[in-house]
Amino acid sequence: MEIIKTHYNRRSFIKVSATAGGGLVVGFNWLMSSCSPGDEKLGGLALPDNWFDINAYLKIGNNGVVTIYSQNPEIGQNVKTAMPMIVAEELDVDWGKVIVEQAPLNSEKFNRQVAGGSQSIRQEWKALRTAGATARRMLMEAAAQQWNVPVTELTTENSTIKHSSGKSIGYGEVASLAATLEMPEEIELKDPKDFKLIGRPTKNVDGKKVIKGEPIFGLDIKRDGMLIAMVVHAPAFGMRPKSVADSEARTMPGIKDVFIINSFPEGVERQWADVSAFPELVVVVGTSTWEVMKAKKALKVEWETTSKPMNTDEYDQALSALLDKKAETPARKDGNPDEAFKKAAKVVERTYSAPFLAHNTMEPMNFFAHVTADRAELVGPIQTPAALRTSVSRVLNLPEENVTVDMTRQGGGFGRRLYGNFGVEAAVISKRVNAPVKLVYTREDDMTQGTYRPAYKVKYSAALDKDNNLIGLKIRGVGILESPVFANRFPAGAVDNYLVENHSLESNITIGAWRAPRSNFIAVAEQSFLDEVAEAAGKDPIDFRLELLERATTKPVGERNDYDPARYAGVLKLIREKSGWNGQKNGLSRGVSAYFCHNSYVAQVVDLEMKDGKPLIQKVWCAADCGIVVNPEGAINQIEGCVVDGIGHAMYSAMTFKEGVPDQSNFHNYKLIRNSEAPREIECFFVENGIDPTGLGEPGLPPIGAALANAIYSATGKRLTTQPFAQTDLVNIERM
Repeated sequence: MEIIKTHYNRRSFIKVSATAGGGLVVGFNWLMSSCSPGDEKLGGLALPDNWFDINAYLKIGNNGVVTIYSQNPEIGQNVKTAMPMIVAEELDVDWGKVIVEQAPLNSEKFNRQVAGGSQSIRQEWKALRTAGATARRMLMEAAAQQWNVPVTELTTENSTIKHSSGKSIGYGEVASLAATLEMPEEIELKDPKDFKLIGRPTKNVDGKKVIKGEPIFGLDIKRDGMLIAMVVHAPAFGMRPKSVADSEARTMPGIKDVFIINSFPEGVERQWADVSAFPELVVVVGTSTWEVMKAKKALKVEWETTSKPMNTDEYDQALSALLDKKAETPARKDGNPDEAFKKAAKVVERTYSAPFLAHNTMEPMNFFAHVTADRAELVGPIQTPAALRTSVSRVLNLPEENVTVDMTRQGGGFGRRLYGNFGVEAAVISKRVNAPVKLVYTREDDMTQGTYRPAYKVKYSAALDKDNNLIGLKIRGVGILESPVFANRFPAGAVDNYLVENHSLESNITIGAWRAPRSNFIAVAEQSFLDEVAEAAGKDPIDFRLELLERATTKPVGERNDYDPARYAGVLKLIREKSGWNGQKNGLSRGVSAYFCHNSYVAQVVDLEMKDGKPLIQKVWCAADCGIVVNPEGAINQIEGCVVDGIGHAMYSAMTFKEGVPDQSNFHNYKLIRNSEAPREIECFFVENGIDPTGLGEPGLPPIGAALANAIYSATGKRLTTQPFAQTDLVNIERM
């Protein structure tokens, strides 16, 4: 049990009696609770010294039904189920009496309404629990007052308050009275061992709606008087529209207007989320999607070049040139790496590379906007609603308080919807045509407009002494606009002589976060290389990693190591046990990998066979340490999705360019994994350590590519270093 001091005044804590039925509405104003201890005043109000971030919102009806608002965007990561579960656990409510609704953007009530970085549960864990526990305590206080008994004689269970005498009362019966009470100065949080809902497999609250095809996605939005808008962007990066011949399109049925807009005109301050290679667009507006799509094809657009278009091979050559260049300032240097390599009895070197990747969400980009003279209403699928509000405010020159953003369920995000250019475009178009508008991208629009996972290269060099101990490690990483290397992650801290150098390359191709940014590539390279070093040292791959982690535990090198070696070792030991690592299974080839990112640890083993020269994955074993698992069903779904996604992109996917023109535009020439290529079975295990939850939407993806590559090496004797692996012509691989 944990005691939390609330210390809230009437302004920061909102309690309102429901106008109908005498219910209880409980809200917490995050803005008022997020001041640092040194702040004495905010808005003229005196604030206490101690604050706790509270940002949940719920309401209880007189019939005991509870509505819990899910504050963060739902992109398939299951937070719309998991976050309300946390509130409901501390509220001690019957989950069958809970209605979950998506909250709109409200920065005064909610903290960090973002879907990104696998941080939703981690950052809001304590706040959500406190919100539920506070409401529960107020209901108990109301019952104690009504019965004239001490609150200490009361307990709660399944939306019912019970007295030691045996009498009981439902939450709804005391909700109205609870609304008149002062907030308690402190509340008790449950001991995790007493959780009844958290840790119980729970179905997705939107599952039935998705299956039945109910209108819960952005593409489903319909409004009276709404027009459909579509855009045409330049065919190549480094180009923009010069003029458009639109006479034929304008005469086509249903077409209302054709024009060129600049969604980020000169003088507008861009923020980090305003990533767009094509702010100048040709727009077609009409009454239906089909009519607008046909009109798009009738346009004749003249384009002009603004910067040099590049080919894929030019990027590859430029990255390779940087890979051969010593960095002026290392990202990290421990010991004397150069001296260690001079003394080495054996040196292992390998270079790895990966291409640009598209996000390819199931639901292409879309957004609804209705802009009037002094207001803007936006509704749609966005991972960063607050950033979108700021961008629209700047572009339209409206106060932020006059811009509203409502979030729909999203058919995937994977980082693409962190960048809200499509929402800004919808707002600018709505203002231009003076009507509500739904902007819709085609798959081709989405795949060729940019915001890709950048291309990367990394070179690893390992020095071994005569006793096959790893005495030196050098890593040099390069990428488009960023290096993929995390200088302070494992194996940093486990090697006496350690060097990391980073380079980056400028590009007019826009890049952005792609599921598990940077980790999605570097984990594959790092964990593939560690297997090769383990082989050179004559050691089992898991034993070799555990030796390094033992060194990082008992005698770490440096003080800036970003991981917990004991937890890292824990998932390796668990996967070794569960997979029966110490023996080949039924003639299958095996590969292992483990990685830390987004505050969580994941180890994986792949069992496969080569059939007709291609890998047939029979089983993937996964061990994860993400602290307390809120919803096991959702957690398993997350891991399974990461595994399939990671295998598919490591094997098949790539964006390439000729003179700045994307070669791939749809799934006929950008391959995603097919059902027949997915693992036959995935089994997941979670470390039970009682630690507060950490991220899970991304950590399961990075290590799987290396486990696959290591298993293919076990089967064929061929090291895979270039993604996608399929381009290495696996059909012709023969055991060496």
